[in-house]
Amino acid sequence: MKDIKFGSRTYLMGILNVTPDSFSGDGVYQDIDKAVEIAERMVEDGADIIDIGGESTRPGSKPVTIEEEIKRTIPVIKKLSKRINAIISIDTAKSEVARFALENGASIVNDITGLGSDQKMIDVVREFGAKIVVMHIKGTPQTMQDNPEYGNLLQEIKGKLKTIIEKAVAGGIKKENIIIDPGIGFGKTLEHNLQILNRLFELKELGLPVLVGPSRKSFIGKLTGAEPDKRIFGTIASVAIAIKNGADIIRVHDVKEIKQAVLVSDAITRGGEK
Repeated sequence: MKDIKFGSRTYLMGILNVTPDSFSGDGVYQDIDKAVEIAERMVEDGADIIDIGGESTRPGSKPVTIEEEIKRTIPVIKKLSKRINAIISIDTAKSEVARFALENGASIVNDITGLGSDQKMIDVVREFGAKIVVMHIKGTPQTMQDNPEYGNLLQEIKGKLKTIIEKAVAGGIKKENIIIDPGIGFGKTLEHNLQILNRLFELKELGLPVLVGPSRKSFIGKLTGAEPDKRIFGTIASVAIAIKNGADIIRVHDVKEIKQAVLVSDAITRGGEK
């Protein structure tokens, strides 16, 4: 498995949605071989991490049961872990799903609720010594876009993430295993998303790696009028700005094209891959 050394370059996380209702229309449902094939192609195209999710988190999405999420994700993780050298991440807020994933080859848990929905998640992450991505979200996927308001956006995001970090460390998770995500599109308006990308460097004050996921998001559609699968150029612009402002991991759908943007952005901002 690849080792992550944050600071030397930007890492690319490829999105693998094993759901029937992904907002971007890229979900692979009930076809394990197809999902594995897509993941392998993403690794060939330059993905360092494959993030596998079995529950849609698009605005207004409905939650699925633990059993259904396990059924969707674990067979893919089992097969994929034997086929690729890249890191496998499980995109889940459920500790039981995380446990099964970590037992079968995953080494990162990507929790969009920031350890806010399952009190046992900290115990599972600590037990496996896994890395954890904690994201800022205002509300839930069902309510997050119902007129989200902030007094001071970056200050509030930083404050909430700081509280989550303290909670994780108090629960026994090593601080060096925590990655933070400002939650582009999760309880944020168009203006909020633009402000986050423009001031991303402020999150570096928390002293942890930053993951950013602008891929095909609705703010790009609002600016360009493009449908989700046509938002690659807007995504590339967002990625370049995010890297310039300190992103350590970029989470995307279109790995091959975004890899070029990452390589060029790193060459400009970091002096190239080391």
